[in-house]
Amino acid sequence: MRTIRTAWHGTYLFDGERLVREARPPTDAEALAERIRLRREGRTTPEERTVLAERGDETWRTADRRLVGPGVGYEPAAGPAGGPEPEVSLLRPAILLDADRALRSSWDPSIHIEEAVRSARDLDRAANLVGERLASWAGRDAPDGDATDPGRAARALLEGAAPTDLGPADPRLAEARRQLARLYREIQSTRTALDAAVEAMVPERTPNLDRLLGADLTARLLAQARGLERLARLPASTVQVLGAERAFFEHLRGRAPPPRHGLLFLHPAIQSAPRVQRGRLARTLAGKVSIAARLDRAGAPLDPALAGAFEKRRAELTARRTTPGRERPGRRSRPPLDGAPRDG
Repeated sequence: MRTIRTAWHGTYLFDGERLVREARPPTDAEALAERIRLRREGRTTPEERTVLAERGDETWRTADRRLVGPGVGYEPAAGPAGGPEPEVSLLRPAILLDADRALRSSWDPSIHIEEAVRSARDLDRAANLVGERLASWAGRDAPDGDATDPGRAARALLEGAAPTDLGPADPRLAEARRQLARLYREIQSTRTALDAAVEAMVPERTPNLDRLLGADLTARLLAQARGLERLARLPASTVQVLGAERAFFEHLRGRAPPPRHGLLFLHPAIQSAPRVQRGRLARTLAGKVSIAARLDRAGAPLDPALAGAFEKRRAELTARRTTPGRERPGRRSRPPLDGAPRDG
């Protein structure tokens, strides 16, 4: 029985141990990178198709599942190794070229939104630390003043407030304190610039998510999901609890009820809803977010029907709650199977 073997340097047909046919690709990096891509994607190369076209009515075997088909059966470790291997140095530039193309094709531009959100969080922490220290230091000049407002302290130090006899006697120390005030203002200014950039970029990159959630919540959700590519692959049940991972794992350990929502709680419709409706609204919103993420990932235009469907469901829940006898908050016909409290 004949065996077809394939490697980066060509396709080989053996009859027992004897090599009867070989098809080698060009040795330039471009051609080899293309063959590597085809094999990585589970497709056949031109050389493999050339050899397979000569099979006729014979039955062949192969150890490569990509080549299994009519008349070609799979058999692990079938036949001898591939033919004579050329200089390995030809492979390195081809692998690097294929890796560069694969990285570029899988690049998710929403990573910049994720980094902006994380930068904003870091700046918030830095502003809190610097502002607290600045307010405390400026308060030493006037013990009867407000030592809790860093913005007022920075303004007083930078806009020429009259010095007191309790201020730093050394002018170099006074200038250093003014630099600290400038740093606080720069942090605040950069934070504002990040917010403005996110507000401008999110509607352009993810119009459907922006229509459902708004720019700020969309950016936070993208950061929590590690990009639009991954968010588009997540099921609605996972989207619903994104941001509540700690509570979810506490539930898995049996220490807490399952979380009803994570970051989606920041949506105004869920925040303002009665407690008994939040879980249902979060489930509905998570389903729409999953659809919107897939549409945005595919580059689809804005679909207003998603936001409309969510508002319709919200209105139904509100009407059900306000209609006598339709829904009785806090009552269930029977407890859940796992005994954990839920909102229905």
